[in-house]
Amino acid sequence: MNEKDVMITLNTKQSDGLNSEHMEIITEGKYNKFKDGYIISYKDSEATGFDGSSTVLKATQSNKVEIERTGTSQSQIIIEKANKHHCHYGTPYGAVMIGVTAREIKSHLNDNGGDLFFKYVIDINSSFISDYEVNINVKLS
Repeated sequence: MNEKDVMITLNTKQSDGLNSEHMEIITEGKYNKFKDGYIISYKDSEATGFDGSSTVLKATQSNKVEIERTGTSQSQIIIEKANKHHCHYGTPYGAVMIGVTAREIKSHLNDNGGDLFFKYVIDINSSFISDYEVNINVKLS
């Protein structure tokens, strides 16, 4: 499969236990297959809070999602079932080291697009920071 132009709908929900925040973004991006799964990439905007950056998500068969952001903000997060990862996370205010624990990953991606859903928890120094839910829909342009 060659790289394809796609429309990406990102729905995210973040909750710290007291407050929750929901965001939906629709953007153009690229979609490609690799050995173990699919790659979704897009340019970030003011709406994502990471203007001037690009994001690449690699999803492997319902057990691992890697998110790499490059540009003005840089981070790499690995969300993997049954494994906690310590990851570098760049913010507009500086970088921090976070713990990332997967709660659920469901990939229904195929050569024509599809859906990717994952839930994870972020902690700093083993102290809970936030729960995240991400639902991504990919449609061929």
